Amino acid sequence: MYDVIVVGGGSAGAAVAARLSENPATRVLLLEAGLDWRAADAPWEVTTPNPIPIIHQREFQEKWQWPQLHSRRVAGQDQRFYWRGKGLGGSSMMNGQIAIRGVADAFDEWASMGCTGWSAKEIMPLFSVIEDDLDLGDRPGHGRGGPLPVYRAPPETWGPIDKGLRDAALASGYAWCDDVNGPDGEGVACYPINSRDLRRISTNEAYLEPARGRTNLEIRGHALVDRVVIKDGQATGVIVHFGGQGTQEISAREIVLCGGSIHSPAILLRSGVGPAAELKAMGIAVQRDLPVGQNFFDHPLFRTTIKLHDDVEPKDKDTRHTNCCVTYSSGLDDGRRDMILIAFNHRGIGNPGAIGAGLYRAYSRGTLKLASPDATIDPIVEENMLSDPRDMARMVDAVKRLAVITTQPALAGIADWIRLTDTDLTLPQAAALPLHELEALLRRDTGDIQHASGTCRMTGFDMTDGVVNPDGTVKGIAGLRVADAAIMPADCRANTHFTAVVIGEAIARMMMRKQDSAAPAVAMAK
Repeated sequence: MYDVIVVGGGSAGAAVAARLSENPATRVLLLEAGLDWRAADAPWEVTTPNPIPIIHQREFQEKWQWPQLHSRRVAGQDQRFYWRGKGLGGSSMMNGQIAIRGVADAFDEWASMGCTGWSAKEIMPLFSVIEDDLDLGDRPGHGRGGPLPVYRAPPETWGPIDKGLRDAALASGYAWCDDVNGPDGEGVACYPINSRDLRRISTNEAYLEPARGRTNLEIRGHALVDRVVIKDGQATGVIVHFGGQGTQEISAREIVLCGGSIHSPAILLRSGVGPAAELKAMGIAVQRDLPVGQNFFDHPLFRTTIKLHDDVEPKDKDTRHTNCCVTYSSGLDDGRRDMILIAFNHRGIGNPGAIGAGLYRAYSRGTLKLASPDATIDPIVEENMLSDPRDMARMVDAVKRLAVITTQPALAGIADWIRLTDTDLTLPQAAALPLHELEALLRRDTGDIQHASGTCRMTGFDMTDGVVNPDGTVKGIAGLRVADAAIMPADCRANTHFTAVVIGEAIARMMMRKQDSAAPAVAMAK
């Protein structure tokens, strides 16, 4: 029997498996639905500093993602493909490689909601543990020597939209910030990138590759977990489909779900943990009535399309898609560090560039439900973005801010035209629309940033309105935890990759402390 089965080898799961297996007495099995691949065999689409091909090209979606997974971003829109990584490294193997920390205020908000152990004082040091910051690692509050490299591209290597957004935002009154991960990390900044020598470093390479030689760590790919086996309120193992090799039940003392905010809740639902009425309608026996899938949130994003002059348009397929961002506080509804502007040098080589405006403190909540008890069929995701008036108000405000920024010579001077995407409107024209017309445009065209979160919401130990406790344990089910972005009770106000890794690190430490505290009692019993 294994001591721990970790389900999912992505941003959080790789960290959990690697940390737990540091103890040679803990036997760990890591199950990954996608490919088990080695760093030396990583193909171009995984290692390139430009993530556009692995995200958008169908051949790579088939290989590295869940090609049938879709979501509806805003009510009234059609369902569209939803990007999630499949394979060791998870979404860290195909994301934008952005190495931004969650915001300290966000973790204090988590703690104020009853999530003990998750305050900024307790969580922010873990960001230093995980990072190897090549530029700022010697500064207080940063890290050097951790598993994940943090790199900042020199400005002379930036793309045209990077430089244009930087200069236009500065001219519009936004301040320069030399460290977006610092305590006052707000303003025009260089994106910290999760790469070394311009090569992506996923959590597979950062955490699992160095741990491969441990005899107590077993890694199995093409392992699609159907459900957790639960007997008398205790998780005892998992049912796994090994592609083409049949189905197997594997036992363990503890199960940790790290399938992300889409597949961790789906596994719980198939296991009988979730809203009782939904489970009964699917013919699934109810093990525990919990609000699984009912707190989904992502970051809304709309784009300004920029048709660059031919002489400045990127031509190299390895060109970084973004190096510059502008983080700011909207000031609306006490909004602090709640917004971001993102430079996109290209949407794919040969296509126009863009500036995206993203909301990084989302209040709107969506849902995730099973489409079928069949583990090969992806769940139904209704993101329900912009349903909360506070979110819409800040997106409208972002249009007005971009109306100022995009008319600055630094951007206007390099472009044939600049328009609100999928319209013929300049940004000043869009900003001048009657409010109901502008809101209708945003509802029609707003997308997301694929930062799925919240579907297994964490609440206090004594609270009954969540899915997991602050140590990741599923409420009312012994031996079962969730350790990934699904447990976020509220927004981390940043790209989610680094926060997901820290969630894995934090819960692994909680598990190790529990093991250490139990060891003397076990010894005495013997």
